[in-house]
Amino acid sequence: MSISLTKRNFLIQLTILTLVVGWCGAGILHYVLPEHYFDGYPFIPVYFFLFGVFEIAMFDACRKYAPNRLLQLYMAVKILKMLFAIFFLIAYCVIVRKDKAAFILTFIVFYIIYLIDETFFFLSFEMKKKLKKRKKEDETIA
Repeated sequence: MSISLTKRNFLIQLTILTLVVGWCGAGILHYVLPEHYFDGYPFIPVYFFLFGVFEIAMFDACRKYAPNRLLQLYMAVKILKMLFAIFFLIAYCVIVRKDKAAFILTFIVFYIIYLIDETFFFLSFEMKKKLKKRKKEDETIA
């Protein structure tokens, strides 16, 4: 099974981000703010990692089979991510019923961190793509 360079880079970046942010967040909540640490904390990094894997699989498939629909898929995945996040938050609050505020605030911090990371990754991907296209056009003209 072959894996594209973009998919591999995203998965590596996602794994490193999940490990760093997950362990740092756990350290901060466990040692600096122990009264706010909650047992459901590990579910947050796992949620964002799994959704990131789903996200890159969708983008890779779209890039192969429908490259002109990439922007539409990007927006659809962002909406889907927000809806699943809301569902995840509600489910946790209904099922666990304790440490709701700490869970929600931690989840929001993770959401923002991953949103910024994904935005920079896909922005750099699009910039490289445009640069390659421009370079190819310049070579064709010359």
